Amino acid sequence: MELDEFNAADPNEAATVVRVWADVPGWVDAVVAGRPYASVDALGAYAGALASTWAPADLEAALAHHPRIGARVTGTAAEAAASRREQASMAGAPDEVAAALAAGNAAYEERFGRVFLIRAAGRTPSEMLAELQRRLGNAPDVEAAEATAQLAEIALLRLRTTIASDTAAPEEAE
Repeated sequence: MELDEFNAADPNEAATVVRVWADVPGWVDAVVAGRPYASVDALGAYAGALASTWAPADLEAALAHHPRIGARVTGTAAEAAASRREQASMAGAPDEVAAALAAGNAAYEERFGRVFLIRAAGRTPSEMLAELQRRLGNAPDVEAAEATAQLAEIALLRLRTTIASDTAAPEEAE
């Protein structure tokens, strides 16, 4: 989607797009209400500033739509497609890493009462496993803050992969 299309979209259509980035209702409303944006960078800066204020309740709201790391992502919705892209590295994960992630996910959910959330894009399965194991040792408040920061990273990555860059190639000087 081009930035000008996003800026001109019906508010409900724009909210549907933003909700894929992170389903945090107040944030979705504020990002949509902030239109029009002069650039993708301006949109990202505003969305990022708003995300920096997310509270644990915002994290919980958004996690209802995030699959477990390493779990097969089902569905045809835009959010499922984004999760499949982001977790593509899991397709080639060694069996022992996939099994350790599954066990780690279960331990994390037992300890913290929610799914383990990490920006999977750009990380190997082994890196995600190491982060999961490290974060299992976090205090609950520290982990909530870390998970919220990961949610913001995911949201901003999705924003930048959804909205096409608005920078045109400079014309050559004659």
